[in-house]
Formats: sequence, structure tokens, C-alpha cells
Amino acid sequence: MSGVTPYKTIEEIAGRVNDLNTPESINEALDELEYLFEVIPPELQDPVEDLITRLRNKYKQLLVE
Repeated sequence: MSGVTPYKTIEEIAGRVNDLNTPESINEALDELEYLFEVIPPELQDPVEDLITRLRNKYKQLLVE
């Protein structure tokens, strides 16, 4: 992930949440967000945590269907 701007990556994933419709695509986004969560400033952690929760719920829903 060298050269990745955390803010841009978070914004990009948030913008395509509705388009992530496979377990693989959701898992990839979660991996990126969970990595970034460790390096972003505390004031951004709450919104990213919400995004992670939303993606985890979507992932679980796909597994149930």
C-alpha cells in the first residue's frame, strides 16, 4: 500500500459501498480499512469504524443469502 493516501482510500471505499456485492470485494475493502484504521488519526477512527461495521454486516448478509 505504499503511496496510498488514507483519506483518499477511505473516501473511495465509502463511495462504492453499495457496489460491493461479493464476499471477495467486501473482504478486500475491509482489509484496506482495517489496515488504515491503525494509522489514521483518532478523529477519523469513528467514521471508519462505522464503515467497517456496515461492510461486516453486508458481508454477513451475503453469507446468509
